[in-house]
Parts: sequence; C-alpha cells; structure tokens
Amino acid sequence: MWFETFINQLWQVMLDLSPSLLLGLLIAGLLHLYLPAGVVHRGLRRPDLSSAARAALIGVPLPLCSCGVIPTALGLRDQGASKGATTAFMISTPQTGMDSLLVSASFLGWPFALFKLAAAFVTGVIGGTLVNRFTAPDDRPRHESAVTVAEPNAGGLKGALRYAVFDLLAAIDLWVLAGVLVAALITTFIPADYLAGLTWTQGIGGMLLVLAVSIPLYVCTTGSVPIAASLIAAGMPTGTALVFLMAGPATNVATLGAVYRVLGTRILAIYLGTVILMSILLGLGFDALMQAVHAGWAVPAGGHGGHGSEHYLEIGSTLLLSGLLAYLSGLRLKAMLQVRHGATQETDLMLKVEGMSCGHCVASVKRSLEGVAAVSEATPDLASGLVRVRGDHLDVTDLIRAVEGAGFRASGS
Repeated sequence: MWFETFINQLWQVMLDLSPSLLLGLLIAGLLHLYLPAGVVHRGLRRPDLSSAARAALIGVPLPLCSCGVIPTALGLRDQGASKGATTAFMISTPQTGMDSLLVSASFLGWPFALFKLAAAFVTGVIGGTLVNRFTAPDDRPRHESAVTVAEPNAGGLKGALRYAVFDLLAAIDLWVLAGVLVAALITTFIPADYLAGLTWTQGIGGMLLVLAVSIPLYVCTTGSVPIAASLIAAGMPTGTALVFLMAGPATNVATLGAVYRVLGTRILAIYLGTVILMSILLGLGFDALMQAVHAGWAVPAGGHGGHGSEHYLEIGSTLLLSGLLAYLSGLRLKAMLQVRHGATQETDLMLKVEGMSCGHCVASVKRSLEGVAAVSEATPDLASGLVRVRGDHLDVTDLIRAVEGAGFRASGS
C-alpha cells in the first residue's frame, strides 16, 4: 500500500538526515559563539579579488538561508565591505553551510558535497570580481552598523545550543520538513531510473527547466538535499541536481529584490547572471567528471543511505530532531495566537512588516526593534507579518526606520 511505503520512506529520510543536520547545527553554534567577530569584518573593504575571496570564504560555512543572509550582508556593507565583497558573500553563503555540507555528504556522498562546496566558493568569487570590475567603487562614508554581536563566550555550550536551535534550526525547520516530505513522496511514486528515460530531464534542457522553477522560489539549501537525492535516484543527472542545489538557495524573489534595493540594477544583473551561468557550467562539468571516473561514486539506487540496520545513533538523532521540530512548531503557533488574541488588549503598537519569510528574518526584525531605546519587547509573527511592539512613548517613525535598517519594509497597522 502506498501509504505504508510513504511512511517507510519518510522514516528512512529522517534517519539519513538527522545525525548530519544535528552535528552541523552544533558546529555552527560553536563557531558563532567562539569565532571572534572581527574575523568576519576584517579585510573586506577593498574592491579587489582578495576581498571577494575572503567574503566567499567567510560565507561558505555559515548556515544562512537566502533571505537570512540579507541582513547579515547589510551589516557587512554598513561595516564598510565593498560592493564586490558583499555580492560574493550573498552568492556563496546561501548555497551551502556546515549543516548542508554534512547532509549533502550523507545523502549524495562526499565527492558531490565537496564539489558543491567548491562551486559555491568559486561562484561567489566570480560574482564579486565581476561587480568590482564593472561597477564604480563606492567611496561614500560608512556609519557604524546597528547590528549587535553577542559576546564570543556568552553562554558557553548552553548559548551555542540555544543559537543552534532557536536561530538556525528555527530558520529552516519548515523547509526541512517540506524537503523531507517531498523527498519521501518522490521516492514513493517515482520508480528508480524513471527520469533517466525522459529526454527533457537530460543535458542543458533539464538544467534550464530546473532554473526556471527554482530561481523565483525560496529553496532551503539543507531541506532541498533530500529532494535532489530522490530525483537523482529517479534518474535525473547529478549535474542537473547540482544546478537545483546552487541556483535554488541563492535566488528567490525576496533576495533579488533586496539586491536591487541595496546594490542597484547593474549588480542585480551580474548577481543573477553569475548564478545562472556558473550553475549550468559547473553542472555540465560535474556530469563530465562523473563520466570520466565511470560514476564510481554515484548515489545509491534508493536515493538515500540504504542502511542495512537502523543504528541507535540514527534512531536517537531522528527522535531528537523530531522533538525539536515539534517544539519549534508549538512555539510558533503559541506566538501566533498571542499576537492575534492580544492585539487589542495587550499591544501598545502593531507594525506590518513585509519580507519576513523565515526564522532568520523574524530574529533580525526582533533584534532591530529591541535595539530602539523605547522598546521593551518586540514579538514578530511570521505567519501574519505583524509585529507587536511594547514600550514607553513609542515613535512609529523610529520603529519603521529600525526595521528598514534591517532590510525589510514596515508600516503602521
């Protein structure tokens, strides 16, 4: 029966995903707390190749989604990063990350994961270099960034875990769930090697189709890996899957709009053109490389790890991740209900914020508003786009300015 097959595939995907994702989140949390903040902002001011390479190198391991990278890039820009360095960071960061690298290795093998990592770095450097080459240097004076950075040792291991769960996992949990469900559905209803017999999935035609679908949509780099693995198992070329994993996370309507607003039309064209062209070239290159080595490290036929037995570590990780996902969903539902029921009785002021599409966006809006002296608490609701702001003598203009400084649009509600 299809439902039983679907549940089995769902469990198998979670078994493959959970250990790598949890380990990646932990490593990212430790890096966030113990990596000196000056390392991130140092050496990005000059409009040259080295600054673009540094920005891409910084961005590659960071587990930020395509919309979560926007306020971070704005912070770099306010700190004095060049337009090329900012572009390199915005291209390379959402394509990969510590969690995505480990999940990619688990589902698709280390050669594919490392190739994707190198592709993100190279694409970012090329995009940043082109911006430096074809745009005028921006010498306008910079103001101090309003982005606050946590103390490197604040909270210790507890702080790292809180950051990993409430900042990182909360930013991608819905997309991870969506990716797991879609991957299980694909494996259930599309037989192995089915796509291999369809000509439109092969070569440049298949890559262009994937680009047309993935560019305007939000695609989480970690949540999309199980989908790519299932498509490869169904016969899609690995190069086409690489295009999906590169172009999807690096682009969506919100990201392209932010690039346009912050950096202008010319840089937007360079940004989008670089992502499209490099994803196709690298996808074709990966397919050629696979053929050269006789597909010695192709993805297993099932699309997932194909475990002979379910180890305790995998089962424990799956149960832990499932519990965290359920907990975060409960918190999100509770916050939504509080905002909706307390809007007329407990709220001092309500703002309507446009552009919030994930947990990183919510955290950025909350941080920017609570940085205003008059604000005691800000509670954004991702589902409705409303933000409840509490405090004394609130000035709507100041609040809107703080939200816009984080890269979003706001109005009184």
